[in-house]
Amino acid sequence: MAVHNSRMDARERARAFELTRAPADFIDDPYPWYAALREHDPVHALEGGGVFLSRYEDALALYRDARASSDKKAEFGPKLGDSPLYEHHTTSLVFNDPPLHTRVRRIIMGALNQRAIARMEADVVKLVERLLDKMAEAREVNFIDAFAAQIPIEVIGNLLDVPRAARAPLRGWSVAILSGLEPTLTPAMHEAGNRAVTEFVAMLRELIAERRKHPGDYDADVLTRLIQGEQDGERLSETELYHQCIFMLNAGHETTTNLIGNGTWLLLTHPTELARLRADPALVPSAVEEMLRYEGPIQLNNRRLTAPMALGGKPLPAGTSITIGIGAANRDPAQFPDPERFDAARKPNRHLAFGQGDHACAGMNVARMEARVAFARLLPRFPKLELAGTPERDRRIRFRGFKNLPVRIEFHPKNGVRPRFRSTEASAAPLVQHASSIANLGSRRCHARHPAR
Repeated sequence: MAVHNSRMDARERARAFELTRAPADFIDDPYPWYAALREHDPVHALEGGGVFLSRYEDALALYRDARASSDKKAEFGPKLGDSPLYEHHTTSLVFNDPPLHTRVRRIIMGALNQRAIARMEADVVKLVERLLDKMAEAREVNFIDAFAAQIPIEVIGNLLDVPRAARAPLRGWSVAILSGLEPTLTPAMHEAGNRAVTEFVAMLRELIAERRKHPGDYDADVLTRLIQGEQDGERLSETELYHQCIFMLNAGHETTTNLIGNGTWLLLTHPTELARLRADPALVPSAVEEMLRYEGPIQLNNRRLTAPMALGGKPLPAGTSITIGIGAANRDPAQFPDPERFDAARKPNRHLAFGQGDHACAGMNVARMEARVAFARLLPRFPKLELAGTPERDRRIRFRGFKNLPVRIEFHPKNGVRPRFRSTEASAAPLVQHASSIANLGSRRCHARHPAR
């Protein structure tokens, strides 16, 4: 009888689910809701005519289908109005289809190839060591502010060559702009997002004018690449240029901050896996992939059908808005054995944290490198790292992370000297290749099983 009642509760939970009226406990632990949807209503109808996907197979099929558009003008018009937020979110790479998407992605990817990432790694190692030095002095910190958020801001700031003195507002702007993507937008969020876009564009206008006068290295400076466009090809308009820069900061900041923060929380709440990783540092790359699967930094994505399509056996008409439950798909037992277990050595691990297909995250291997360096340095540096209080979650639904992750460090440097660790620079290229091969292998296998329709 108890099992029967439990199934009835799960079925009712799935039937009543609405993102715009998320249950009180959803943000703290959305996974029971995702499980109920996968089992009882995997193509769940939402208010307004959209649907929510919770199964891996359906999410993957949609990602790889040409009928699934990323263009958000129809969706964002009523929600954002004629505003700076609307201009940004309908111009940036992530919410566009070809030809703009193809053109901008090709320009950006030229500066984010494996050689470029390998060159970046030495600076990331130095940055991480400086941040760890400061943490060692403080002994008790908000890990997000002191470490996780600092890394991507510096990396993206360096990629765009933003003057260091101008970087202070970048994180706040990013959070405000991305909050405009939440299922429910309050007037205060709308106002903050519009102000952030306006201020960001004003800063970029000065930065771009200066870079036009003094171009950087086309092979390494992403802003110079965006200004000059494809060599012997079309250039971006001024508006397109502003919003690709904002997109790069937002995407790089949100993904990596949450990946490192969520990953650290997972290790501190799974001591067996933490001990396993300390004993075998070679597991760091696979542990990063498992962090992305188990507590993904981005929980939702969206597409709009340009033609009819069937998903999960349910026919959907052209124009249907579809929300992809990335967090739900990444715990689907049909794809991941024992999906509720955090396993630092899990293989294979073809998660969807970075999407799939033409719109797979352009900076995924930069994020992987940042996280790998962070954990490879953090764990041996601090043999005892523990929670120093109750973490405070970010209350957004689309993005999963923490506002405050209080940690305490016990640090006893031998003879007062900070321990030194072998530089990872020599191994950068093979490890970047390892991360890239994981994504490519997953893409090839998934394509073989689910060819684009």
